[in-house]
Amino acid sequence: MRTLSFIFALVFAVFLPGCTSRLSGLSRKIPPPVLNYSIAPGDLFEITIFGEDKLTKEYRVHPDGTIVVPYVERLQVAGLEPQQIEDMITKKLLEKRILKNPQVTLVVKQYASKKVSVIGAVAKPGVVPWTEGIKLVDAISQAGGFSPLADKGRVILTRQVAPKKSATFQVNVEAIIRGEQPDIPLQAGDSINVEQGVI
Repeated sequence: MRTLSFIFALVFAVFLPGCTSRLSGLSRKIPPPVLNYSIAPGDLFEITIFGEDKLTKEYRVHPDGTIVVPYVERLQVAGLEPQQIEDMITKKLLEKRILKNPQVTLVVKQYASKKVSVIGAVAKPGVVPWTEGIKLVDAISQAGGFSPLADKGRVILTRQVAPKKSATFQVNVEAIIRGEQPDIPLQAGDSINVEQGVI
């Protein structure tokens, strides 16, 4: 009996630290996403100039971070937010006397530079594009949904919470689907790992 007790104690001592370490690495409260709307190479947006249909056009940001706007010039837009690009184009149109009162609107169609990764027990692991308002269930759906072996109650979300610092959270997506708790808005760069259930 003493030998059996010793074996159980040994197994407990070996495996408990690993379990404790894993659980301690999971934070409980998920901080709200930090939204970054800055434009980067590969992003797609549409510029509309009120009353000037010929100047309304979609732009894909070049690898060097620029776009070429008719009647203006090549503009460096990488690192700028939509409002800043609107202001810059308005200023250029005024400086060059192209329009007297330009009303410029920019609508982002795709943040190709911003992504969310979905791995683990899903049909199509990989990356999905981050779009404003995308939530956890949306991203999993875009990855093809849960595989038959997925543990919907044990989904791991990893998020950058500070420069060079990330945190990990365990989410019960099954409870979200049942409407028992709210879905989680995602931040560009989030990583979702759908755990596999015990067979």
